[in-house]
Amino acid sequence: MAASIIDVARRADVSTATVSRALRGLPNVSEATRERVLRAAEELQYSISPHASSLASGRTGTVGVVLPFVNRWFYSQVVAGIDSVLRANDHDLLLYNLGDERVHERFFARMPLRRRVDALIVLNLPLSAAECEALVSMEVPVAVLGTRIPGCWHVSIDNAEGASTAVRHLINLGHRRIGMITGALGDPRGFTTPIVRQHAYRTVLAQAGIPYDPDLEAPGYFGIEEGASAMAQLLSLPDPPTAVFAESDQMAFGALRTLNRMGLKAPDDVSVIGFDNHETAELLDLTTIAQPVAHQGELLARQILDALSGASEEPTRVVVPTRLVVRGTTGAARVARPQHRHPSPRPGPEPDQHDRTTAR
Repeated sequence: MAASIIDVARRADVSTATVSRALRGLPNVSEATRERVLRAAEELQYSISPHASSLASGRTGTVGVVLPFVNRWFYSQVVAGIDSVLRANDHDLLLYNLGDERVHERFFARMPLRRRVDALIVLNLPLSAAECEALVSMEVPVAVLGTRIPGCWHVSIDNAEGASTAVRHLINLGHRRIGMITGALGDPRGFTTPIVRQHAYRTVLAQAGIPYDPDLEAPGYFGIEEGASAMAQLLSLPDPPTAVFAESDQMAFGALRTLNRMGLKAPDDVSVIGFDNHETAELLDLTTIAQPVAHQGELLARQILDALSGASEEPTRVVVPTRLVVRGTTGAARVARPQHRHPSPRPGPEPDQHDRTTAR
């Protein structure tokens, strides 16, 4: 089997982007690194592809963006951030939506963006090891949001810490019966973000000595309608939660709508916290974990431009901080009313034998 650019990068202990620049004679590669790459390529009998060579003399001026959902708020905001930076630097954006499993499989079978883009940005896609290698084998800089791919630039938030902060906020308010509206349940594609947040929810409960109850997790699929249904499911429990953590603001919006339609209020009846800081969150006075969504897209685009210009020789990783924004939908847990204690009965006559048997 012929060696690939990935094999050369591993042998030389550099990124695939550095291999590509070194073999094409581009600047911003040290002589020591260039010699190491050339030696690795010679040992593996690797030669750069005609496509990569053509890019040395002329680029397409286009960056591809691959994403799983084109119609979700989060992805539209990230794409807006990417586009703002690319347009300011005279680059076009080519969007490719892998909306379902069939389209996903066809994309990696055909790799339709090959020869059409100078670089690639991948947004939160669940990928197999073979699919990761297929992306890297395009021999263009690749930047990834969320899921990490070796040899690629990377931007993410700390999802575990953000979710942990949300759950700790509810615990610190005195809540012990805490529900979760999650995107992890029933997801066949295995997106990592909801799984990480779900794991953080369970971990923080355990750290606080709160028993895990699977009935307190309901699927919300990152939608408003689904979030509303999930809240209805939680409220139908014999012992419903006093607080709910929704993995996204849109699911939290649906949860608030259900509370309103049932004649309940947040936080008087149930505290609700979301995740994202959607522009509508402030309007609804939603407590949330804020993340700079569009800014993450801007960072991805800047990484790609640096890679294309040679300013960034090796892939970089940026972790963007999140923060708790406390608004009006979370509050202290209500103290349970003391049960009414009936007065002790006055002494009466000793029961007969039949009465004693019945009393047991």
